[in-house]
Amino acid sequence: MKKAFLVGAVGCGKTTFKQVMMNEKRSYDKTQAIEYFNNLIDSPGEFTEHRRMYSALNVTANASDVVVMMQSVIDHRQVFSPGFAQMFLKPSIGVVTKIDLAEKDSDIEFAKNQLILAGAHKIFYISNVEDPSPENEIQALIDYLKEDVVKK
Repeated sequence: MKKAFLVGAVGCGKTTFKQVMMNEKRSYDKTQAIEYFNNLIDSPGEFTEHRRMYSALNVTANASDVVVMMQSVIDHRQVFSPGFAQMFLKPSIGVVTKIDLAEKDSDIEFAKNQLILAGAHKIFYISNVEDPSPENEIQALIDYLKEDVVKK
């Protein structure tokens, strides 16, 4: 299984996704510091939102196998700077979150484009709520993260 490092703005769904991955009861807990788990690393949204914290993200990414950049469809800010993923020595994927809350298709498209601009190599679209729609790729994301890491 890949060790995933979750990065994104405050409230984008990082901790909720961590709770889904770890089969935990879903509750809102504000992440105050970088938290390490068996196969996940959760980061406070402030670390992504404030440039002066980028060095902490960069160093922490070295303990992971993949950087998971998360962008919520309800956040219309440019959270990630262009080329954001280039600071990491690990592959980066993008996750468009809260797709069940999109008011229009352009909300999802905006989030996807932000992740592509940031350097995501692969994009997943998820909702952390029980959403059986085919647009919800949460199981595909979980399966991707559960794939074995091939060390070179």
